[in-house]
Amino acid sequence: MRPRTLRTALATVTAGLAAAGCLTAAAPATATAGPSSASSATAGPSSAAAGPATVAGPATAQGWPPANACSPAVSLTGFTDALDKTTYDGAYVGNISALAPDRRGSLAALSDRSSLFRLDARTLKPRGVVTLADESGAALDSEGLVADRDGTYLVSSETEPSVRRYSRTGELLGRLPVPDDLRTAPAGGARANGSFEGLTLLPGGHTLLASMEYPLDGDPADLVRFQSWQRTRHGDFQLGAQYTYRTDPGLGVSEVTATPDGRLLVLERGFTAGVGNTVRLQLADRPGRGTVLHKRLLADLADCPALGATAKQPQPNPLLDNFEGMAVTGRSGGRLEVLVVSDDNQNAVQTTRFLRLRVRA
Repeated sequence: MRPRTLRTALATVTAGLAAAGCLTAAAPATATAGPSSASSATAGPSSAAAGPATVAGPATAQGWPPANACSPAVSLTGFTDALDKTTYDGAYVGNISALAPDRRGSLAALSDRSSLFRLDARTLKPRGVVTLADESGAALDSEGLVADRDGTYLVSSETEPSVRRYSRTGELLGRLPVPDDLRTAPAGGARANGSFEGLTLLPGGHTLLASMEYPLDGDPADLVRFQSWQRTRHGDFQLGAQYTYRTDPGLGVSEVTATPDGRLLVLERGFTAGVGNTVRLQLADRPGRGTVLHKRLLADLADCPALGATAKQPQPNPLLDNFEGMAVTGRSGGRLEVLVVSDDNQNAVQTTRFLRLRVRA
């Protein structure tokens, strides 16, 4: 989201981009900046640091975890900051809040400032960009992204909130219904800048799901809603079931992505001034088996190797940043290849950083 807070850190730019499915880490930095002033970072809706997390027990598969393990279930195969503070065709390549595998070997990347980039899936270099707008031509606070099977895009915005459909050239094609209780206050119970943050399409293409970032007014502090839609035989979507999901203390949901078997990878994120980011990767139930989505921790990204990353803001691990976008990009040896990206908020002390993870889900 476009936060009211400053959440993360700036790292050095890598010498090169990914090659053949694996990103190359930046070379070790020789210096890091000291803590920033209070005016450059303020705590988010919850300023309390999240408590300690316990990862599920050790995996038993031979040779796992490999080098660069973050946990028994997750390893880091590389990172790159090469797109940080760059432009493409006059558009700032940053503020990236969502990723989605696209057609023809490309990857869609959504900026929360209404830019939709097409990246080369291997190198991550930009290959195209279109600008999105609402019905009145105004910019979106665009947060979630799905590349649908017909080549169109489904894009969530947390302003109202909304889910709209766009053509590949950025033309607005339609809008999905949203329950009244999920609308931003005073129309509903959602807080401003805290509603539809994640968007994913389940395997088979029949169920679309959006994740709220923070609780509704009156809900428990750790409970967020996930709203689903069901595709009709005409190809449009109608409202489906609503689910509840419990976050770790002090964290919100910054992204949700379906796995090939229909379970959900959930990215939980928080920020504490003077401490830095907390980012945890969770695995939740497949929607449809009751209205409560249970989860288990796959990894706390603070436990990943830094691989030479540096930070200009205090961080528990200099690799950490304001991670908001996530996509499953493939499989390797029975493990999921997962790409994660941070939203730099177009701020000098934050970074557009891509992580490549290998996940046993």
